[in-house]
Amino acid sequence: MFSITVRDHVMVAHSFRGEVFGPAQRLHGATFVVDATFRRAELDADNIVVDIGLATQELGAVLADLNYRNLDDEPAFAGVNTSTEFLAKVIADRLADKVHAGALGEGARGLAGIAVTLHESHVAWASYERTL
Repeated sequence: MFSITVRDHVMVAHSFRGEVFGPAQRLHGATFVVDATFRRAELDADNIVVDIGLATQELGAVLADLNYRNLDDEPAFAGVNTSTEFLAKVIADRLADKVHAGALGEGARGLAGIAVTLHESHVAWASYERTL
Protein backbone atom coordinates (compact mmCIF):
# COMPACT_ATOMS: atom_id res chain seq x y z
CA MET A 1 0.00 0.00 0.00
CA PHE A 2 1.32 3.43 -0.96
CA SER A 3 0.62 6.53 1.12
CA ILE A 4 1.33 10.23 1.40
CA THR A 5 0.71 12.40 4.42
CA VAL A 6 0.10 16.12 4.61
CA ARG A 7 0.11 18.16 7.82
CA ASP A 8 -1.60 21.27 9.15
CA HIS A 9 -2.97 22.43 12.48
CA VAL A 10 -6.23 23.65 13.98
CA MET A 11 -7.08 25.64 17.12
CA VAL A 12 -10.45 25.12 18.79
CA ALA A 13 -12.24 25.70 22.07
CA HIS A 14 -14.66 23.19 23.56
CA SER A 15 -15.86 21.56 26.76
CA PHE A 16 -16.97 18.04 27.64
CA ARG A 17 -19.84 16.52 29.56
CA GLY A 18 -19.14 13.60 31.87
CA GLU A 19 -17.11 12.95 35.00
CA VAL A 20 -14.55 10.98 32.98
CA PHE A 21 -13.32 14.30 31.56
CA GLY A 22 -12.48 15.86 34.94
CA PRO A 23 -11.34 19.49 34.55
CA ALA A 24 -11.85 19.31 30.75
CA GLN A 25 -15.56 19.66 31.47
CA ARG A 26 -14.83 23.38 31.64
CA LEU A 27 -14.32 25.39 28.46
CA HIS A 28 -10.72 25.04 27.29
CA GLY A 29 -8.64 25.45 24.17
CA ALA A 30 -6.86 22.82 22.13
CA THR A 31 -4.33 23.10 19.34
CA PHE A 32 -4.03 19.95 17.26
CA VAL A 33 -1.36 19.08 14.72
CA VAL A 34 -3.35 17.27 12.03
CA ASP A 35 -1.90 14.59 9.74
CA ALA A 36 -4.01 13.35 6.83
CA THR A 37 -2.72 10.19 5.18
CA PHE A 38 -4.04 9.10 1.79
CA ARG A 39 -3.59 5.43 0.77
CA ARG A 40 -3.88 3.42 -2.42
CA ALA A 41 -2.72 -0.03 -3.56
CA GLU A 42 -1.26 1.13 -6.88
CA LEU A 43 0.07 4.49 -8.00
CA ASP A 44 -2.03 6.45 -10.48
CA ALA A 45 -1.09 7.16 -14.12
CA ASP A 46 1.28 9.93 -12.91
CA ASN A 47 2.96 7.56 -10.42
CA ILE A 48 1.58 9.39 -7.39
CA VAL A 49 -0.88 8.57 -4.60
CA VAL A 50 -2.60 11.95 -4.85
CA ASP A 51 -1.56 15.49 -5.74
CA ILE A 52 0.18 16.68 -2.55
CA GLY A 53 -0.66 20.31 -3.31
CA LEU A 54 -4.36 19.57 -3.64
CA ALA A 55 -4.31 17.35 -0.56
CA THR A 56 -2.68 20.15 1.45
CA GLN A 57 -5.14 22.71 0.10
CA GLU A 58 -8.22 20.62 0.86
CA LEU A 59 -7.02 19.67 4.35
CA GLY A 60 -6.59 23.39 5.00
CA ALA A 61 -10.11 24.08 3.72
CA VAL A 62 -11.60 21.41 6.00
CA LEU A 63 -9.70 22.75 9.00
CA ALA A 64 -10.67 26.36 8.20
CA ASP A 65 -14.28 25.43 8.99
CA LEU A 66 -13.18 24.43 12.51
CA ASN A 67 -10.31 26.82 13.22
CA TYR A 68 -10.73 29.45 15.94
CA ARG A 69 -14.22 28.15 16.72
CA ASN A 70 -15.85 27.28 20.01
CA LEU A 71 -17.14 23.87 18.99
CA ASP A 72 -19.76 24.05 21.75
CA ASP A 73 -21.45 26.80 19.69
CA GLU A 74 -21.41 24.93 16.37
CA PRO A 75 -24.86 23.51 15.45
CA ALA A 76 -23.26 20.45 13.81
CA PHE A 77 -21.81 19.44 17.19
CA ALA A 78 -24.78 20.26 19.45
CA GLY A 79 -24.88 17.81 22.34
CA VAL A 80 -21.71 16.02 21.21
CA ASN A 81 -18.45 15.57 23.12
CA THR A 82 -15.98 16.76 20.48
CA SER A 83 -13.19 14.46 21.65
CA THR A 84 -9.96 14.12 19.73
CA GLU A 85 -11.17 10.77 18.37
CA PHE A 86 -14.47 12.27 17.26
CA LEU A 87 -12.76 15.20 15.52
CA ALA A 88 -10.40 12.84 13.68
CA LYS A 89 -13.47 11.13 12.19
CA VAL A 90 -15.13 14.43 11.30
CA ILE A 91 -12.03 15.57 9.43
CA ALA A 92 -11.57 12.21 7.67
CA ASP A 93 -15.23 12.16 6.58
CA ARG A 94 -15.04 15.72 5.28
CA LEU A 95 -11.88 14.89 3.33
CA ALA A 96 -13.63 11.83 1.89
CA ASP A 97 -16.44 14.11 0.73
CA LYS A 98 -13.83 16.28 -1.00
CA VAL A 99 -12.36 13.22 -2.75
CA HIS A 100 -15.81 12.09 -3.93
CA ALA A 101 -16.56 15.62 -5.18
CA GLY A 102 -13.37 15.62 -7.28
CA ALA A 103 -11.62 18.37 -5.30
CA LEU A 104 -8.39 16.33 -5.08
CA GLY A 105 -8.36 15.60 -8.83
CA GLU A 106 -9.54 12.69 -10.92
CA GLY A 107 -6.58 10.55 -9.87
CA ALA A 108 -7.78 10.70 -6.26
CA ARG A 109 -10.83 8.64 -7.19
CA GLY A 110 -8.55 5.59 -7.00
CA LEU A 111 -7.70 6.16 -3.35
CA ALA A 112 -8.41 3.22 -1.06
CA GLY A 113 -8.55 5.10 2.24
CA ILE A 114 -7.80 8.09 4.41
CA ALA A 115 -6.40 8.17 7.94
CA VAL A 116 -6.47 11.31 10.06
CA THR A 117 -4.37 11.73 13.20
CA LEU A 118 -4.81 14.61 15.64
CA HIS A 119 -1.79 15.17 17.86
CA GLU A 120 -2.82 16.75 21.16
CA SER A 121 0.79 16.94 22.29
CA HIS A 122 4.11 15.20 21.77
CA VAL A 123 2.88 12.33 23.97
CA ALA A 124 -0.79 11.87 23.01
CA TRP A 125 -2.74 11.56 19.76
CA ALA A 126 -5.80 9.88 18.27
CA SER A 127 -6.54 8.58 14.78
CA TYR A 128 -9.43 7.52 12.61
CA GLU A 129 -9.05 5.51 9.40
CA ARG A 130 -11.72 4.93 6.79
CA THR A 131 -12.04 3.36 3.38
CA LEU A 132 -13.18 5.28 0.31
